[in-house]
Amino acid sequence: MRAEKYGINCSKGVLNRGNLYRIERAMKKAMRGENITVGFLGGSITQGCLSSTPETCYAYLVYRWWCETFPDAGITYVNAGIGGTTSQFGVARADSDLLSKSIDFTVVEFSVNDDDNAHFLETYEGLIRKIYGSQTEPGILIVNSVRYDDGVNAQAQHVRIGKAYELPCVSMKPTLYEKVLDGTYTSRDITEDDLHPNDEGHGLMAEVIISFLEMVYSELKTGNEDADNHLDAKKMTPVTANAYENSVRYQNDNCEAVMTENDGFAIDTQPQNDIREIFRRGWTADREGARIGFDIEGSCIGVQYRKSVMQPTCIARAVVDGDTDNAKILDGNFEETWGDSLHLDTVAEHLPYGKHHIEIELIETHEDDKVPFYLVSVIAG
Repeated sequence: MRAEKYGINCSKGVLNRGNLYRIERAMKKAMRGENITVGFLGGSITQGCLSSTPETCYAYLVYRWWCETFPDAGITYVNAGIGGTTSQFGVARADSDLLSKSIDFTVVEFSVNDDDNAHFLETYEGLIRKIYGSQTEPGILIVNSVRYDDGVNAQAQHVRIGKAYELPCVSMKPTLYEKVLDGTYTSRDITEDDLHPNDEGHGLMAEVIISFLEMVYSELKTGNEDADNHLDAKKMTPVTANAYENSVRYQNDNCEAVMTENDGFAIDTQPQNDIREIFRRGWTADREGARIGFDIEGSCIGVQYRKSVMQPTCIARAVVDGDTDNAKILDGNFEETWGDSLHLDTVAEHLPYGKHHIEIELIETHEDDKVPFYLVSVIAG
């Protein structure tokens, strides 16, 4: 195995063993030859950015392990990774992109997209609670990726949630990254940009995860099983204020009850054939003064819009409940060069729970704008 080649001790990557009952239950179904669904929810690493093919992505390699280990079972693969997205968006789309597939086991990987702060501790807890409390009661494995230039990730926040909910957590920081630090290999052996693994890096990442799954399977075969985990996430006192668990995403196909005004925003009617066609089901505008408003219920409000490398483009302003002193500027100009970004700005957080009005207005346009402002969605938590 490649991990052995590089001297990687996969067991060091287990930051929390957790209760394995749900993962074991999925394995038991597969052992009986029943159909199961394995899912993966995360950002660009889970999507497979910089892997040469979809089949060399870590997620597909882990899925293939399930297929090879349980050849009599029908294993369905769901890859719900979307590049450049955080757990704040993840909790808003978990139902449509993951839980609607009736998953039995899922990896959750957002540790290089989330920042290491209290905001993402809260959004991540909301995501974990939503998945844990879903109808199929899937097994969850928290996976922490890492930046290979500086070792930065949101591991501290995510493992805190993992321990609170007795979930297993594995990490690339004390495994792959440690071997970069000690000079066993260079970062370029496994990544071209110090973030996204190449095929070698995806393979190593998969081995760390598979090593944990093989440990679970080995214990299961010897009768050393975890007891039924009676933990009810819905009844647990949250670690945070937990304002994001029930997030709702409003786009042009489900906003009729909450939209209050639209002056100058055109509906995008292009069909969305894949979850990674991210600029769909929204609204566009290119006239200064164009505005759109919504009355939505919750305590936290986020706005998703396009930041474009095609410059110049329009700039908008989001105002909640008429509070112009705390308006949020939504600048459609993207300073990176890798491509257009599906950007999510939090425009209000921990307001009194109830109905709040948000208005988005174009405040700056230019004669030579390359693309219009694209409002993708409004998210209420």
